[in-house]
Amino acid sequence: MDRSADALIGRVLDGRYRVGPKIARGGMATVYEATDLRLDRTVAVKVMHEGLVDDEEFVSRFQREARAAAKLAHHNVVAVFDTGDDHGTLFLVMEYVPGLTLRDLIRKEAPMSPAKALAMIEPVLSALAAAHDAGILHRDVKPENVLLADDGRVKVADFGLARAINSETQHTATGGVLIGTVSYLSPELVVNGKADARADVYAAGVLIYEMLTGHKPHQADSPIQVAYKHVHEDIPAPSASTPGIPPYVDALVARATARDTALRPADARVLLHQVRRVRNALDHGVVSDPDLLADLTPTTPIGGGRTPTGELPAQIIEPQELAEIADWDGGVYDQERDVRVVPPPPSGPRPPVRPAPPPPRRSSRRGKVMLIVVLLLALLAGLGGWYFGIARYTSTPSVLSLTEPAARVKLDRAGLDFKVEDQAYSETVKKGLVLSTDPGPGDRVLKDGTVGAVISLGPERHRVPDVRNQTLDDAQQALDEAKLAYGGDTERYDEKIAKGRVISTDPAVGTSLRRNAAVGVVVSKGPRPIKIPDFTGKPAAPAQDALERRGFKVKTTEVNDDAVPKGRVITQSPDSGTGQKDDVISLVVSKGPVMVEVPNVVGMGLDAATQRLEGAGFVVTVRHSSMYIGVQYVVATDPGRGSSAPKGSTVIVSIV
Repeated sequence: MDRSADALIGRVLDGRYRVGPKIARGGMATVYEATDLRLDRTVAVKVMHEGLVDDEEFVSRFQREARAAAKLAHHNVVAVFDTGDDHGTLFLVMEYVPGLTLRDLIRKEAPMSPAKALAMIEPVLSALAAAHDAGILHRDVKPENVLLADDGRVKVADFGLARAINSETQHTATGGVLIGTVSYLSPELVVNGKADARADVYAAGVLIYEMLTGHKPHQADSPIQVAYKHVHEDIPAPSASTPGIPPYVDALVARATARDTALRPADARVLLHQVRRVRNALDHGVVSDPDLLADLTPTTPIGGGRTPTGELPAQIIEPQELAEIADWDGGVYDQERDVRVVPPPPSGPRPPVRPAPPPPRRSSRRGKVMLIVVLLLALLAGLGGWYFGIARYTSTPSVLSLTEPAARVKLDRAGLDFKVEDQAYSETVKKGLVLSTDPGPGDRVLKDGTVGAVISLGPERHRVPDVRNQTLDDAQQALDEAKLAYGGDTERYDEKIAKGRVISTDPAVGTSLRRNAAVGVVVSKGPRPIKIPDFTGKPAAPAQDALERRGFKVKTTEVNDDAVPKGRVITQSPDSGTGQKDDVISLVVSKGPVMVEVPNVVGMGLDAATQRLEGAGFVVTVRHSSMYIGVQYVVATDPGRGSSAPKGSTVIVSIV
């Protein structure tokens, strides 16, 4: 890991994304695991390498990646959340997908059975079909960009080389740089750098081949030789290295990787339907299906030295010539590295080819008869080939973006049947119109055959469900069922919603969103806590008023207390901490000491009077009166008889 990568770990980009450990490193950027501090979720952050920031063209391509990928909202596409520039550090924030890549799976399990290989490619094609519907090319389809999540989801990542299909930017092999991974480059990209959706189809076909066989279709000592083979050699049949693969599976791979773009499926959605037809045959245990094989087999060969676009190249370049002029680093060739193609030099005159000597003339009658027979057989073979290869086929009319009735009428006029095979969402084709057909527009179809159609459901939108007053777990489940993503939660106090329950969502309930759009959730922390003041020893009436103003309910109990004055708080429960609105605070209020009536002891002897007063709860103090003569009789008390005094207080008796 270089110093710049080390320096990023622990850094917070744009005040929001804390960068964690490195996940992967590519040709133009490094990917890190990171934490979104605002939504408290794990994300992947793709940071462009230092030194490339000054390259305006490269920066522009990086920014186009963010805009292009952000358009795609599909469950098989790695979602793009955000992009930014933090003091010269350009970054892209993406969905974090823990798990393996298709490359890891190929290393562990290939060769795979046809059923498993097609099951793996189907979600990849679904993602590419969504991209092609939105006018986006991937341009770098390879096993490393197919992520296999731990929960079984398959997602296509890194639309870093994607460009709008109608982009005017072109990089050709004769005047610029060709960007892509060499083992998956389509022939037209090698020849002139021009590509449409069929370039992604070609790469997907190579993926199928690699899963079926466990190795890449073209092997060579240098990248340029591999590129040469893509242009001049067909992809071999998978059954050649993995026996037992049905012929119609071989035909599917051949159709997807046809060097002539006219023979390839028009886009990923068309290939997806062909894959589903083949999977259906496999699921039913079909070993041989002549009709399916005929429909899938590319029958028009590339000949006459023409390029995949049908144009004659300026020259046929041999791989050894390219190796001499190409700028390669040398050493051991890694077929998964990016390839750079440079302009070839003018070719010199080639050695003349000496024609073979003509065969000796035969003048025998038998020879003439044999010649006639051969010519007749050739004629019959040609007629048969013409009929079975061309005559019984017609071109499929385009019914794209037509309503179902209009498409049916147009195909009926062409002598073809119309069948709705599926429905699919589309961001570009209105609901009810034909999204794609199988065979595609211009493809061959049997006369009186059937054209299967996919009808657009329009843009895929899902309403935010009402999860208010639900637990967080239930809310996450409801969002998942609504095909929306959980965008994290925030907490706040609420007087009505119980703690742990959902208060609201962002966006609000009922808002229409794209599939897998993130929805934030606000969760209640319960009522806001109220501080409890201590009123012990304070007057009870003001204490009760203060507690009730704070939202508490107050329960008071009055008791006699010799130590606490009447009307003051003896004890309070609770008397500290915090509480919630309508919590009950208990106050014990003093009624003062217990009052006892002073008994009449006047005229009694001192001993008897003392015993009676102490029995009533008083303390007795004796005092001699002014007329004291020593007879020990009580003549007065203080307090006087019949009055009330606190129990335990002192009564003074006067004796004579």
